[in-house]
Amino acid sequence: MSNRVVCREASHAGSWYSASGSQLNAQLEGWLSKAESSIRPARAIIAPHAGYTYCGACAAHAYKQVDPSVTRRVFILGPSHHVPLSRCALSPADVYRTPLYDLRIDQKVYADLWKTGLFERMSIQTDEDEHSIEMHLPYTAKAMESHKDEFSIVPVLVGALSESREQEYGKLLSKYLADPSNLFIISSDFCHWGQRFRYTYYDETQGEIYRSIEHLDKMGMGIIEQLDPMSFTNYLKKYRNTICGRHPIGVLLHAVAELRKSGLEMNFSFLNYAQSSECRNWQDSSVSYAAGALIVH
Repeated sequence: MSNRVVCREASHAGSWYSASGSQLNAQLEGWLSKAESSIRPARAIIAPHAGYTYCGACAAHAYKQVDPSVTRRVFILGPSHHVPLSRCALSPADVYRTPLYDLRIDQKVYADLWKTGLFERMSIQTDEDEHSIEMHLPYTAKAMESHKDEFSIVPVLVGALSESREQEYGKLLSKYLADPSNLFIISSDFCHWGQRFRYTYYDETQGEIYRSIEHLDKMGMGIIEQLDPMSFTNYLKKYRNTICGRHPIGVLLHAVAELRKSGLEMNFSFLNYAQSSECRNWQDSSVSYAAGALIVH
């Protein structure tokens, strides 16, 4: 075995966000300065993974709830957009690069997860093609910069899980969620609306199309805030809302349900909602973004 360090490059820098560390830092600071830290310290956050020009401002509302003084390990659960995956996968990398500074993967936790037999190993190519985890790396680096040598990350690529698999991974990860020194980042956009997404649900009673989309999203967000995995599954079955991180969200909800059995009190609140554009006719399209945080009492 060689001791060569495997690095995952910041493959979407220069296109989805700035490749310049100083420019990126200034942008992140600007967005964070406009958000309030109302429910710190977050144990988990849900935040979007689109290009920062679209969702950087929204994501700041979730990252503002992160407390770097207590966080020592950051789990990042992102959906797989490019490869078919029925389970969850771990990265072959040791280090994830960002234009701010490099983030180190927690190989001890990776070894423990690997031992369960529930995880696949993705290729470095798959890892670098995927944006759902990478889009959280600069924000993680920024939120944690005051303790940048004192934390590690645990990236997990989440496949198209069955309900029973979501529950299985939720149970497995619940022991990590119970630890106050861990933070879970759940990577998800909300409704992808328009013919290019093959999703054009429209409730005319809500008025303009974009109002219908907001109503549909906020119905789902309200169900997530109830922290009931079955209700969320039923909502998705009924409306087929194109929430791309529905499986990472499902895993979080099952992990929370597991911890609530032992009497742990938790609350989830959404803090911001945005759309990439306001759809008014059938030719339009948009993606929705939501930012929220889970706290443990």
